[in-house]
Formats: sequence, C-alpha cells, structure tokens
Amino acid sequence: MLIKRSPNGIDLPFSSEITPRHVFEARRDFIRQIAAGTIASGALLEMLTREAFAQGTGQKLPAKLNPSYSALDKQTPRKDATTYNNFYEFGTDKSDPAENAGTLRTRPWTVAIEGEVKKPMTLDIDSLLKLAPLEERVYRLRCVEGWSMVIPWVGYSFSEIIKRVEPTGNAKYVEFITLADRQQMPGVRSRVLDWPYVEGLRIDEANHPLTLLTLGMYGEVLPNQNGAPVRLVVPWKYGFKSAKSIVKIRFTRDMPRTAWNKSAPSEYGFYSNVNPDVDHPRWSQASERRIGEDSFLSRKRKTLMFNGYNDVASLYSGMDLKKWF
Repeated sequence: MLIKRSPNGIDLPFSSEITPRHVFEARRDFIRQIAAGTIASGALLEMLTREAFAQGTGQKLPAKLNPSYSALDKQTPRKDATTYNNFYEFGTDKSDPAENAGTLRTRPWTVAIEGEVKKPMTLDIDSLLKLAPLEERVYRLRCVEGWSMVIPWVGYSFSEIIKRVEPTGNAKYVEFITLADRQQMPGVRSRVLDWPYVEGLRIDEANHPLTLLTLGMYGEVLPNQNGAPVRLVVPWKYGFKSAKSIVKIRFTRDMPRTAWNKSAPSEYGFYSNVNPDVDHPRWSQASERRIGEDSFLSRKRKTLMFNGYNDVASLYSGMDLKKWF
C-alpha cells in the first residue's frame, strides 16, 4: 500500500478518499509505537487512542453558511460535541461512542430510498454529497435528557431527496432505518433497544426546510460518533428523533414504530417536539443545561417551545401537543 506522511507525522494510506477508519487505525498504530517499551499503562494508551480518534479525520467539507437557518447562540466547542454523545449502537455511556466508533466503516456506504415513491433509488455517499449544494447551518440541539448544544451542521434540506423520489399520494410518513451491524457496533449486541434503530417523521415535517440531511459538522465530514456518514437533524424535536448512520429511507402510509416509542411509549411519543410544558415522566423539561457552559447540576436556560424554531408551529395547528407529545 502506498503511504503518505501527514503534517503530524502519522502515516496514512495514499488515497484520495481517506476514511475515518484509515485515520483511526493509523493514529492507533502510531500511538502504540510511541508507547512500546515505555511504562505507559494500558488505560493511558486507551485514553490517548480515544482522544486521537475523537478529533476526527479533519477532512474538510466546504459549505456556505445559510444565515436564514443559523442560530446566533454561542457554538458548543467541537471537542464537547464529539465526546459527549448518545449513540447506543456504540454503548450507553456518553463517552462510549467516541471510544468505540472507530470500528464503523463509512465507505462504501449506500442509502436505499423506497416505499410509496414513484422513483425509488439507491444513492452512495458520494452521490449524496453532490445531490444538492451543501450549506452550513448552526442549529440548537436539545436532548430529551435536559441538556443542549449549538452545532454548525453541514448538509441540505431533506426536501431535496423528497423532490427526486416523488412520493405517491399514499405517502404520509417517512421512516429512517439505521445501520445495525454487531461486528461494527458493539452496542447492538445488547438488548437495550430493538435493533435496528428506527425513527420517523410525518411527511410534512420531513419536507420542512429546517429538516436537514446532514453530512458534516464544524466544516468537516461527520465523525463516526456523531452519525457518520449521513444522518438527519430535526432541530425542533428532541435529539433522538435525528437518526444517525442511515442506510434506508422508506415512505409509508402508516406511522412508523420508532425505537424509543416501542421501548417506552409513555415516555417517548412519536412527535417528541421540544415542549417546556410537557414534562418527561421522570423530570421537568422547563429548563436545560448547555454543555460546555453550565455545570452538571445547573440548568440556567429556559427551554423554548419547538427549541425556538417557531416557524414549525403551523405544522401542528389544531393538535393537542400534550396528547400528541
């Protein structure tokens, strides 16, 4: 294999498509060479490996900022956004995805789009990157657990996909099915959820311009632990609605049975809009803790209806949002 030397001294395979897996393995081997023959403990070596992987590939993903869809809030530091994650396919602790997601292979990767559409198709990751002009959008992210972040995502409105596949009149919902590979994803071996992870939106929600098919963050390709290589971001809903590592998109007549709704229907409704007036059964949703700013026990921010994205309110005209939580 041809090798090229990177500026930081790590040997990488000579390729125009260096994947996160390449970088992870190269950094891992490099760190092991440094540690060989020293008194560095296995725990320290693991920590160094994890830190190297969490920094991502550094592969740039040029995009023009769209100020119409960009919050003015102070952005969450990249390190926090890439090391404090919920991605149960790699473990249930917040640090597990950054520790374990180096096993995820993001190339080759395809997304099948099927169901109630006139033009079903399968797109690889390069086709998705070229399907529409990439935009950077700074979105607030609110987790159902009561914490929040502000992240500059890179992608384009999911409506670009909808236009190309031409849903039939029977399409009422969109179902997002994510990768569930026991070899690549150690968390899938557990029974914490019914795999694969499935999420869904009503088709008008999916067609809203805020709904982002996401391919990057912080100006770079998505790190594995953040849902590489392609995920959804729906900023007015709790974070678990934004499916990661998507492999299939289905347009359906019926409301999809989603992962968390199946696991605990009294706690996680299908809509899961951010709503400070509807508490989780085990905690209040009236306030939130901004990661990187507030302490673990401190909630200094009032939670905003629809996470502050009031343009979506018309989608729910006439609905009882306490009943349809």
